[in-house]
Amino acid sequence: MNLTTNRKKKVIAIVGATASGKTAYSIELAKEIGGEIISADSRLVYKGFNIACAKPTIEEQQGIPHHMIDIVEPECDYSAGLYEIDAKKCIEDIILRGKTPVIAGGTGLYYRVLLEHYNLPKVEPDFAYREDLKKEDTAELYERLTKLDPICAARIDANDKKKIIRALEVIHITGKPMSEVQGEKEPEYEVEWIGRNYPRAELYDRINKRVDLMFENGIIEETRNLLSIHGRIPNLIYTIGYQEVTAYLDGIITLEEAKQKLKQNTRNYAKRQLTWFRKNKNIKWNHYPEKLKK
Repeated sequence: MNLTTNRKKKVIAIVGATASGKTAYSIELAKEIGGEIISADSRLVYKGFNIACAKPTIEEQQGIPHHMIDIVEPECDYSAGLYEIDAKKCIEDIILRGKTPVIAGGTGLYYRVLLEHYNLPKVEPDFAYREDLKKEDTAELYERLTKLDPICAARIDANDKKKIIRALEVIHITGKPMSEVQGEKEPEYEVEWIGRNYPRAELYDRINKRVDLMFENGIIEETRNLLSIHGRIPNLIYTIGYQEVTAYLDGIITLEEAKQKLKQNTRNYAKRQLTWFRKNKNIKWNHYPEKLKK
């Protein structure tokens, strides 16, 4: 029997909080091992979401091919299910060409559906039902989910309206709690998990400096331009960075308040990211993969 036929394909995953240096690290790693980068960021898929989402520029990419960036318009309700399908195609193509896939980003759910055991429920969207739920208050929706499926509610951020609505939608369509519909699968790839992190004070300082740089680089004009093109679509006005600048453009808060609010919201987001990733015991924090040691 040829045991090599059952060997899983190897990929490297670079995870961590925002501003932890994942992008620069993954590019240096890809240069060392002959890799190509697949983004695992739920906002980098959108065209035009550049400064606010710290999308790497062509210069910053240093000639390393990047995939899953700028693939859809902001109006698209791009889901984790679509990401799984598209990212798998990228992985297979990269491996077929003799390169190593390096998945880098900060969206935990993307990693879970692509590289871990998590199996998304195969439930088609009910757009009319979604629109009805969008009109309701987020806190009320979360309370409803907590009553219908406390297990699922405990896994979702109480302010993440998109995920709350999806969970309620699955319950509405299947008649079962989301936590029951979700299943497990055998991971398809052999994954080397690498975590990037800094001491909290240093990470927060990096976040604050990144936000200052965003304003220097034109996040206000970028937001104004996106609003003029796409209007106040949810994917825009509920994205960290654009939501704070939109409030400033609306005259609700001052420029300084927008900066401070963006820094605070980003720090809170970093906390949630680290909480998510620390559940994965396979992550080697700040360790280089074996290939780099050879």
